[in-house]
Amino acid sequence: MTACYANPNIHPYREWEKRLATLREYLAAEEVDLEVDDRYDLKGYLAAVLPLADDPARRCPACYRIRLAEVARRAAEGGYHAFSTTLLVSPYQRHEAVAEAGHQAGRACGVSFYYRDFRPGWKEAVRVSRELGMYRQGYCGCLFSERERYWRPHGTDGAKGA
Repeated sequence: MTACYANPNIHPYREWEKRLATLREYLAAEEVDLEVDDRYDLKGYLAAVLPLADDPARRCPACYRIRLAEVARRAAEGGYHAFSTTLLVSPYQRHEAVAEAGHQAGRACGVSFYYRDFRPGWKEAVRVSRELGMYRQGYCGCLFSERERYWRPHGTDGAKGA
């Protein structure tokens, strides 16, 4: 089994590094290989999603397509029969859009997308990650989701401004 880290959406870069370091440590203990898309294609990612910045219903699926296309490409090049994504465990992601992007990427690359609704295991995954002392992020990783989580216009309760 091989894991692939393809996340040009994660910002700032230090957040990207922190998440990668956590993944490396975990996978080493589990004896799982890791491929890293270390191009960190910030410009390509932003060019694709910036026009959709204010519309998460379109922005998030565009992000999923970018990331899963890279994983599917690497899976096909590596001779794997299938690929999947940890996005399928999160109750905060647009699950149907993740599945659609995965199937689309798989068809384009000639490799199967393994679909399963892993959300029922989310609480257990959180518990285990905390027990292991793993770094846990508070947002999906993109600048837009960070803003949506923390920013409130001035004059509203809990105003944080930006």
